[in-house]
Amino acid sequence: MKSSTDPRQGGTRLAISAGIASVLVALILVALKLWALVETGALSIAASLADSAMDLFMSLGAAAAIVYAARPADEDHAFGHTSAEDLAALAQSAFIMVSAGLIGWAAALRLASDTPPELASETQGLVVMGISIALTLALVWWQGRVARRTGSKVVAADRLHYFGDLLPSLGAILALWVSSRYGIGSVDAVVALLAAGVMAVGALRIGKDAWDALMDRAADPAILKGIAGIARGWPGVRGFHDLKTRRAGSRVFVNLHIELDGDQSLREAHDIGAGLRRAILEAYPQTDVIIHKDVHGEETPTPKQPSG
Repeated sequence: MKSSTDPRQGGTRLAISAGIASVLVALILVALKLWALVETGALSIAASLADSAMDLFMSLGAAAAIVYAARPADEDHAFGHTSAEDLAALAQSAFIMVSAGLIGWAAALRLASDTPPELASETQGLVVMGISIALTLALVWWQGRVARRTGSKVVAADRLHYFGDLLPSLGAILALWVSSRYGIGSVDAVVALLAAGVMAVGALRIGKDAWDALMDRAADPAILKGIAGIARGWPGVRGFHDLKTRRAGSRVFVNLHIELDGDQSLREAHDIGAGLRRAILEAYPQTDVIIHKDVHGEETPTPKQPSG
């Protein structure tokens, strides 16, 4: 009997588990940092709190996108639902930019002030940020395992974002330590300003990737080169053309025309195309491949452009 276990379902469950872990960690960090902000009044902790709040929204969006994108194609969505990942990422990037602007503005006002407020309860703040770093490291480790096993770009992107969050947390610890030891409160605003800059850069990168996918930008050139190499060396394929790709979420859609001997049987042509498709899927599991078969040596008709 064939096993009823579908490897893709197992991968989806792993990706969802990483999404749930991300949401739970973000909830804990938001609660801890909110308490630490009230106790210390540190803007660097405010920046880290805003970052964790963003993480919570992003993790919720990523988890929802993973679940929705895993839905099979249907009559209204013939190519599946993976674009939900890109829509979620675009919304998240806009939220990050707004948060970075608010933190940067508050930090600039504090630096310009003649009498910036003093920080308080630095020890409690240091403990909270230490816990934050430990939880983030544990989450990044788990997300890394899931991303390697499933190939999920959503989980990999979320992991990269959390890995980048370690910088504001380390900066907050530095600011609190300097304030506690030397009484220099301005370091807090400088760290918050740097953190806002890091957040803005990350938002632009996430937004650009999502926008490129929504605009059907071609896949990475390395993937195109790899697929071309497989097609070029595949037995029975005498040539190929019109290799086109587009991205949607974690999927790469591939269209390829191969040129075959026109005198061979339909079954032989089918076997060649099916074998090539399997080879591409094995090399690039994140792809969805459609192969068209043309007769080698015959000119492919060019579609007429509509007039007017």
